[in-house]
Amino acid sequence: MKKILFINCAVRPQSRTAELSRCVLSYLDGDITEIRPHEMGLPIPDDAFLSKRDRLSECGFDDPLAEPAKQFAEADEIVVCAPYWDLSFPAALKQYFEQINIIGLTFAYDESGMPYGMCRAKKLYYVSTSGGKMVSEEYGLGYVRALCETFYGIKEVVSFRAEMLDIVGIDAQAELAKARTAVQDYFQRNKQE
Repeated sequence: MKKILFINCAVRPQSRTAELSRCVLSYLDGDITEIRPHEMGLPIPDDAFLSKRDRLSECGFDDPLAEPAKQFAEADEIVVCAPYWDLSFPAALKQYFEQINIIGLTFAYDESGMPYGMCRAKKLYYVSTSGGKMVSEEYGLGYVRALCETFYGIKEVVSFRAEMLDIVGIDAQAELAKARTAVQDYFQRNKQE
């Protein structure tokens, strides 16, 4: 059975991003493990943290600090629920990526110094919603796509989104319904293996 990792960065109980993410998850077959980076008590990436992270291979990665990276590397498919905040995503997601960037677990370097991925997943679904217009993908989706392609070896990043949900005159439920239809259409076109 496939391992599906659901990285849920939605903090609001009635999150529209979480709602759309659960729509995506409904089309995936496998065991779903949900993590919530903002509730994980992740350590601050200070000098002590970085020094410890860089030495994890010395203990064979047998340390609680390595567990999130192991989980990410072993997932067959990944769904990231990332509300669009301040032109990007919640800070907890960035902190999560800082936790899992562990040489020897999620990536390594070749002899020329270029990173290559060590993750099992071939696909990551990035789900986001916003109250207004998404101004740029560069700092949110673009950053996650660059990490996936450059560090993790995840070649396909699929994005689903709904925007303008807080604009007067916009029917937020209708916009979410359009996004759910886009999810359905995608999975009908790309039947899961």
